[in-house]
Amino acid sequence: MKINGKNWRVSGNAPVILLFTALSFGALLLNGITGDWANRTLFSVYRASFLDPFTYIRFFTHVLGHANWSHFIGNMMLLLVIGPLLEERYGSAEILVVILTTAFVTGAAHFLFAPGSRLLGASGVVFACILLSSLGSLKEGEIPLTFLLVAVIYLGQQVYGALFLKDGVSYLTHILGGMTGASFGYLMNGHRRSGRYPL
Repeated sequence: MKINGKNWRVSGNAPVILLFTALSFGALLLNGITGDWANRTLFSVYRASFLDPFTYIRFFTHVLGHANWSHFIGNMMLLLVIGPLLEERYGSAEILVVILTTAFVTGAAHFLFAPGSRLLGASGVVFACILLSSLGSLKEGEIPLTFLLVAVIYLGQQVYGALFLKDGVSYLTHILGGMTGASFGYLMNGHRRSGRYPL
């Protein structure tokens, strides 16, 4: 494509985030075609038998499932804004580890502590990215003010929701996702300063 005499091309700047978005879109389409079978079987986590192999798969794949288009769009819009910046900063392998760890932590917590409901969606991953991004300017002996503000606003809102609201939102997932992202932010920025990478 030529604009003002210059050639421009579309670049895949964040392969992990783009793949995650594409898989989530595919999961949403598949669930629509199968009448919620895909979400129940593959893309949500809930209390199930340890003898069922899908129980373990769902600990990771639940982050790809979404209840409807608005749920999907809300999560993907935030992820596509924040995720590529993080992937360019830390690398694709590191962001993949953040996503998989967040999926497992939030899935396992829901499995253990919310046996009567299903969990699906990328909200935990989005919150992990938000907190990870807020620690991007971490320096020795300093806590970024942006991190404190994000922690107070986002996590404070989630704690309030968990304590006082009964609206079907998994606030525990958001809190754990944010804590996972903050932990990775501390580890990755700490090792970046020392010249060593943790992953």
